[in-house]
Amino acid sequence: MKLRLFPQEPAGLILLSQLAQQIVLASATMAEILGVSAEDHGKLVEDMHNHEAKSAELHFALLTHMRTSFVNPLPREDMYALSRYLNEAMEKMDAAAELVGLYKLERLSKRAADQLEIISRQAELTVDAMGRLNNLDDLEDYWIEILRLAKRAERTHRVWVADMIADMKWAQYSRHRDIANQLVEVTKDMRRIATQVGSIIVKES
Repeated sequence: MKLRLFPQEPAGLILLSQLAQQIVLASATMAEILGVSAEDHGKLVEDMHNHEAKSAELHFALLTHMRTSFVNPLPREDMYALSRYLNEAMEKMDAAAELVGLYKLERLSKRAADQLEIISRQAELTVDAMGRLNNLDDLEDYWIEILRLAKRAERTHRVWVADMIADMKWAQYSRHRDIANQLVEVTKDMRRIATQVGSIIVKES
């Protein structure tokens, strides 16, 4: 694979890394939410809203940067797609936290913690990858590892849903299924980011 040399315009890659970092922070906040009683959800859910607001701010900052910068480190359509998927993943994390608060859920399945572990790992890898998009030869392992984690998340989701069907009444199942669906969708957005990176690697090879 040829080495792609980008112009020295790193601001876009820094913004993408910061977007991914918001998901790392959101994973930690979500873990806190799942570990406290319902009466303590309020402040932590507000913290999650703040992560989402920061993500939106970074997303729009990147759009402004792309419009005003003469040279971008990647084609604009690729940078936009990466930013959009990162922001959408953050929106789904925010939705999951808000639903836990609204439903006053406590003691979620350990599968929730498993999914958060996967999301956190995906996000950590993505923080690093976004900052290294100026050397595509280093990113094939990232692409492969994110896809592996996404498959693990899909399996975890299926087992979680099966457990809920077996153990819960309909109303309880419905509430917990909403959370499970939001979390697995976050892992799918992280997979979309890796797939976009894979597309860039293929185009530049």
